[in-house]
Amino acid sequence: MGNASDTSAVFASTISKEHDILMGSLYSVFCILSLVGNCILLLVAYHKRSTLKPAEFFIINLSVSDLGMTLSLFPLAIPSAFSHRWLFGEITCQLYAMCGVLFGLCSLTNLTTLSLVCCLKVCFPNHGNKFSSSHARLLVVGVWCYASVFAVGPLAQWGHYSAEPYGTACCIDWHAPNHELSALSYIVCLFVFCYALPCTVIFLSYTFILLTVRGSRQAVQQHVSSQTKTTNAHSLIVKLSVAVCIGFLGAWTPYAAVAMWAAFGDATQVPSTAFALAAVCAKSSTIYNPMVYLLCKPNFRECLYRDTSILRQRIYKGSPQSDPKERCGSNSQRNKDMSISTRFSNGQQESYGACLHCTDNAELFHVTPSQRTACILTGSTYREVAVGQLSAAPQADFL
Repeated sequence: MGNASDTSAVFASTISKEHDILMGSLYSVFCILSLVGNCILLLVAYHKRSTLKPAEFFIINLSVSDLGMTLSLFPLAIPSAFSHRWLFGEITCQLYAMCGVLFGLCSLTNLTTLSLVCCLKVCFPNHGNKFSSSHARLLVVGVWCYASVFAVGPLAQWGHYSAEPYGTACCIDWHAPNHELSALSYIVCLFVFCYALPCTVIFLSYTFILLTVRGSRQAVQQHVSSQTKTTNAHSLIVKLSVAVCIGFLGAWTPYAAVAMWAAFGDATQVPSTAFALAAVCAKSSTIYNPMVYLLCKPNFRECLYRDTSILRQRIYKGSPQSDPKERCGSNSQRNKDMSISTRFSNGQQESYGACLHCTDNAELFHVTPSQRTACILTGSTYREVAVGQLSAAPQADFL
């Protein structure tokens, strides 16, 4: 895994050991939060895949790129930070930097596309309502292709990848533009097409959205599809998208500012600590997306609650069974928490048995011909009782 270049000074940390330990600790926290949050978000999206709206494809794609960054960067950055030097050699350094650029640009381009889609739906609803899932999938592919062009560029000698100025990670060589024209052209294109232009598009898109909503509530109501009968669905996506964009741009702007300082100014005057702090902010971007959508988007929240409820029921069913008589006595309470199905007869006389586990109370379940009855299905067993013998609260639920 290592080679002779590992001993080079370029892979030695240029910040204090205490700062490296702090970075490693923060990266560890970010890694855990990102893994948990993005995996849960993808799991929820998988379970509601049949009802996903076109704009939500970009939310899922953003989560995929965040998860890709988490899995490709943190496992290498964390041990290097704690070891006070880059541990994995020159080739791995190149791949690490490429993954960082690929997933970072994919996230930014994805947010830019999402802002345009939201703007289309709110400001031009006649066209926006024609935007379908197939269009969204096509744009997602375009997002990855766009990011790949700039990620692969330095591997094709358009620009360079190298160790970060603080030594324990790798990224674009921000010092190269000071002495190489091709590296300067790459940095200029990267800044214009992968930061300035996307940020401008995002800002203008959400500005038009806010002006449209403010000027005409009718435009928002027309934008929301009456077929889905979810009055504020797209309006909510717009608000959440704004929140994610603000968080993402807030995380990456410090790094962009420091990088431009190094690329177009005197690189020797940029402190290594500034790059280290900016890198920590940038890597924190992987945790914003799942936090915003899982905590604030109702249908994602409801799906997550439903999944956890099913898991709790399975755990409950797998637990040791309580005393049969106690189970029969607590059926009324359990029916509130378990999946219940009911059916009613039309007063026809039928022969009803008692609770299988409660033979002593068989007479409680005797039903006269004039009574309406309900068959309560709980788990894999069922029993039939007279509706009049149910408590008031369960009757309301059954009827």
